[in-house]
Amino acid sequence: MKSISILLIAISFFSCNEKEKSKILATNTIVVVKTFEEKLAVAAISIVDPTISYDPSYFSIKYPNGDIPKNKGVCTDVIIRAYRKLGIDLQKEVHEDMKANFSQYPNLKKWGMTKTDTNIDHRRVPNLEILFERKGIKLPVSENAKEYKTGEIVTWMINGKLPHIGIITNKKSYDGERNLIVHNVGHGQVLQDCLFSYKIVGHFKYGK
Repeated sequence: MKSISILLIAISFFSCNEKEKSKILATNTIVVVKTFEEKLAVAAISIVDPTISYDPSYFSIKYPNGDIPKNKGVCTDVIIRAYRKLGIDLQKEVHEDMKANFSQYPNLKKWGMTKTDTNIDHRRVPNLEILFERKGIKLPVSENAKEYKTGEIVTWMINGKLPHIGIITNKKSYDGERNLIVHNVGHGQVLQDCLFSYKIVGHFKYGK
């Protein structure tokens, strides 16, 4: 009976207008709708796979919705693959914003590029940082673990030279103090307690 009640609430919820939805949420303790950030965290966890080979090679891929071989990837591919599960194609979003605002991106200075490249632009951490800052929300960088919440993005600089990126989940470290992160730093797409393992340089929220 409980499962039937949950189903009826869900059906009722999705068929209602916003005012009616508010009444349902106010009178039922069962909430069946997740926030975008919660969905992103679930998507990130769903692609955890330590067997994926770390491969920063240049690949020619289709556009839009192109991806490198499924058994390969780097840190940015974690982000791209998780967002794709929610219908957001970062390859397309980076390309379109970069094409319209090329000077705002570090391509020319960092890689000597004079035009966009849909094969690689979205697979570079600095470009994702620019997109997230321009189109999303740039959040404070701090040493307070409580400020890093489910579904947010964190970027690091490893050893002062290697940009890195990951998705914050709702899973907690053994001591309960930090949210675990899905990332790939060379050991596959993994879920780890690594928030303060490297120097944090960026903190963002990006989604619908």
